[in-house]
Amino acid sequence: EQYQHILVDKKGEQGNVGFIQLNRPKALNALCDALMTEVGRALDAFEADGEIGAIVITGSERAFAAGADIKEMQNRTFQECYGGNFLAHWNRISTVKKPAIAAVNGFALGGGCELAMMCDVIYAGEKAQFGQPEILLGTIPGEILLITLTLN
Repeated sequence: EQYQHILVDKKGEQGNVGFIQLNRPKALNALCDALMTEVGRALDAFEADGEIGAIVITGSERAFAAGADIKEMQNRTFQECYGGNFLAHWNRISTVKKPAIAAVNGFALGGGCELAMMCDVIYAGEKAQFGQPEILLGTIPGEILLITLTLN
């Protein structure tokens, strides 16, 4: 399957590790709706593949994911987002039945931090930086962070 915003592969000696790399380098892997839809499709494919035993999600050395793509969301009203279920499918990683590992190096901010937290394990490199900078925009961390903190 062809993807525009992610790289997908099978890794490991036996090809039994599903590998998803966020691939929007100019935007520091900011999470746009199209990227998250592609991640969901890749997760569905890996979950259906009996050979895959675990799934790794990573970004680049500079940024795992610098958060949600604010440019994509800035002109939407609360009613549009809430009523239209905007971002409703973004928590797909939390429902995957196979072990999910976030391999984080660089920035994992806002939605990127939440994406990592939805995984079963976070492997943080020496340059990993986690944060919720959206509070500086006058917003609160997303629903996913609040649910994740409650469940863990």
